[in-house]
Amino acid sequence: MVSPARLCLVCKGSRKLCGWRSCPLMAKMRVEPRIQKSLGTEFFGPSTSVFVGHNFYPNVYVGPMAAIERDAVELADSPREWFGKPYDKIIEMRSMLLRSEARESVFSRSDFVGKVQELALASKPTDVEMLFKKKPRYSFEFSDINQPMGPTASLEKLSITENTKISEKVEKVVRDEVGAAQASGMLYDSGLDTHRIMTIMSSGALGLDKRRKMVPTRWSITAIDDTLTKQMLERVRDYKQVTNFQVYESEYLDNHFVILFIPGSWEFENFEAWSPGSTWSFNLKKTEIIEEYEPFGGRTTYADQEGGGYYASRFSVVEALDRMKKQARVVVFREISEGYVVPLGVWVVRSTAADAFKRRPKEFATKEEALKYVSSRIRLPLDEYMKSSIVLRQRRIGDF
Repeated sequence: MVSPARLCLVCKGSRKLCGWRSCPLMAKMRVEPRIQKSLGTEFFGPSTSVFVGHNFYPNVYVGPMAAIERDAVELADSPREWFGKPYDKIIEMRSMLLRSEARESVFSRSDFVGKVQELALASKPTDVEMLFKKKPRYSFEFSDINQPMGPTASLEKLSITENTKISEKVEKVVRDEVGAAQASGMLYDSGLDTHRIMTIMSSGALGLDKRRKMVPTRWSITAIDDTLTKQMLERVRDYKQVTNFQVYESEYLDNHFVILFIPGSWEFENFEAWSPGSTWSFNLKKTEIIEEYEPFGGRTTYADQEGGGYYASRFSVVEALDRMKKQARVVVFREISEGYVVPLGVWVVRSTAADAFKRRPKEFATKEEALKYVSSRIRLPLDEYMKSSIVLRQRRIGDF
């Protein structure tokens, strides 16, 4: 038996030991010659979004993200369209996204920052010309929060070569003298995609004029998940409770979600069970369970054990409850298997949890029946979760 930590060493991309039809790391290698051939010290093409780094805060690296090939420009920076695509396709697609960077203070009001904000606000990819200090370096970056990124280049000069098209609803919100949290909610309520809202917030285009600043992309992702969830919860806490026990389920990229709704006032418990050999867990000897919880009134501290994954999971759950106009006590079981060998960002969590609510749930009259079904759908024994669970160990008359 080959240990999960040695799978890649033994497989070398050819024996499919992790279970994937094609090796996610080989996808990176296949696309590299195309990138090297396409890039030099000058670039012309569509900017799909912007990226703000977090290293050296408050003086960070910021710049446009641009599609090296136009064929998939609409898809390259749209996480909600990626669900269901295989590992290698996502890695190949994101490898063809060029990240440019220049050092700026997050408080900067320079012409360059103004151009970055203009690109972030644009309703569709906008053509840019960029001059780099050196040829872009191809060093594919993975993150537990951000989407993967391809080559990176230090920016010498940036020009926007076409008129930027900004929708009226976005322009109105940006002009309004409201705080960033309220502005984010207004954009969400207008139907704007959450990824777009995260990008706009990151660029520093939201908030009261004197207080506006750029926000590192990884921080803006979790901030928007948290901000929008809290705003929805103001409504959800007033909805009627679900009347029976419901179980929703989805699986993608070796992330398996089983979501249990229990009659009662809003509570949320999120489990992550990391198998040895999955992302961040190569040194584990057995599956590790991490738990985070919040009561009816919400958390007072950051969910530092699960980080962005907690907020992405909670967002999709609350979004579904808001759509149903219901509230519930919720337990999420997320089991991460050995095949999740490369981190692709919390969009995987958000999208997989959201997908679970696209189908009718399994419904049960009692807690005992619901837990018996949950037990049949998860890999670990339910008792392993019960040891640390707050919600599942509660005993209420309505559970029986």
